[in-house]
Amino acid sequence: MITHPTATELLDGVIRFIEERAAPQLKDRDAFMCRVAVNALAAVKREIEQGPAAEAAAVERLRAILGRDGDFATLNTALSEGIQDGTIDPAAPQVMAHLHASIVDQVRIDQPNYAGLKTLEG
Repeated sequence: MITHPTATELLDGVIRFIEERAAPQLKDRDAFMCRVAVNALAAVKREIEQGPAAEAAAVERLRAILGRDGDFATLNTALSEGIQDGTIDPAAPQVMAHLHASIVDQVRIDQPNYAGLKTLEG
């Protein structure tokens, strides 16, 4: 059986190459841009690792709020439209809990070192 590196293993390799080999040879703006590239690659890695579970959890919350089935995009659009046309109360505890959980999941992916994340996690 042929095995191959996973997407996250490939990302780890590129990140390690940039950090250990390329970045030390660069200065000023190019060194800064290397740090930006490493951060972007790390965000992609976290999205691959955590995104599917976060979306699955959001779909379950949305199904409970809306009382129907569907994929994330369809349910999220239905929630947005319901809030906009007034049929869904955005201050309802179930809606607020969903919005809070969605924010926490997205911050974990985008900015895991965000100082306020622990406060958000409660």
